[in-house]
Amino acid sequence: MSKPSQVKDLTLLGNSTNQLPGSPEEAILEVFPNRNADRNYWIELDYPEFSSLCPVTGQPDTAHLNIRYIPGEKCIETKSLKYYLASFRNSPSFNEDIVNRILDDLSGACAPRSMIVKGQFSPRGGIRLTATAAFPDQGTDEL
Repeated sequence: MSKPSQVKDLTLLGNSTNQLPGSPEEAILEVFPNRNADRNYWIELDYPEFSSLCPVTGQPDTAHLNIRYIPGEKCIETKSLKYYLASFRNSPSFNEDIVNRILDDLSGACAPRSMIVKGQFSPRGGIRLTATAAFPDQGTDEL
C-alpha cells in the first residue's frame, strides 16, 4: 500500500528504525499539511520524560515539557518530534536556552499561528525552574 500524497515526504513515520539523533542539530523535524488550516484550534503535546545535561556539572536534568500551538498550513509529525526531543539527552544546555531553542526550532519548522513551549524542570538544589516561551513574542500576557 502506498502512502497518501500528503504524507509521502515523511521519512520516520512507519519506519521501524530506532536510531535516535545524537544532537538536536542532527534531528529532523518533519511536518505534514494541516487539513483544517481554515480554523484556529490548539494542538497540545506533552512530553514528561525530557532529559538533557547541565552545561556546568554534566549532571542530567529532567523536565516535563508542554508544547501548545495553533497550526498554520503545517502540523508537526509527532514521531520526528519525539526523536528531536530525545536528541537533547546528551546535549549540555541551560534550561532557559532549551525552552527557547525548542520554540525556535518548532516554530521554524511548521510556521504556527501561535506556539507556547513550557518546561518544568526537576528541582536542583531545592529549586524548581519553569521556563515558558511564546511565538509570536508578544510579551507575557498570553503565558
